[in-house]
Amino acid sequence: MKTKTMPHHYFESSSGLTEEFAAFSKALKSLIKNLLPQDANLVSFSRGHFYCSGFIEKHGKFVYFSTSDVRPTWNQSFLIRTASDGKDYRGGANNYTDVEHFTSRVDLLLSKEHQRV
Repeated sequence: MKTKTMPHHYFESSSGLTEEFAAFSKALKSLIKNLLPQDANLVSFSRGHFYCSGFIEKHGKFVYFSTSDVRPTWNQSFLIRTASDGKDYRGGANNYTDVEHFTSRVDLLLSKEHQRV
């Protein structure tokens, strides 16, 4: 497994973008790229208000991912689900994973038998 760890972060609560969260989201994007299954690509990555989301593509199949609010614990829960394209925010059924299992769970959703038709 090519998992790269990131230190635990504590975030100042704010109604706007903090320098710490901006740096964290940049590091998280790099981590997600490192965790991609073989032959998969990060199509998009967005930073919201203390959460991040994006789309992963492999051989024309897509998975949407989103963190929950990263202030309590960023690495324990990622929402992942199949998507019809890189803009399908409704997608398939919700699934959840953590950093440790991110690669294998995303790869499973990208497999042919688990894609929406």
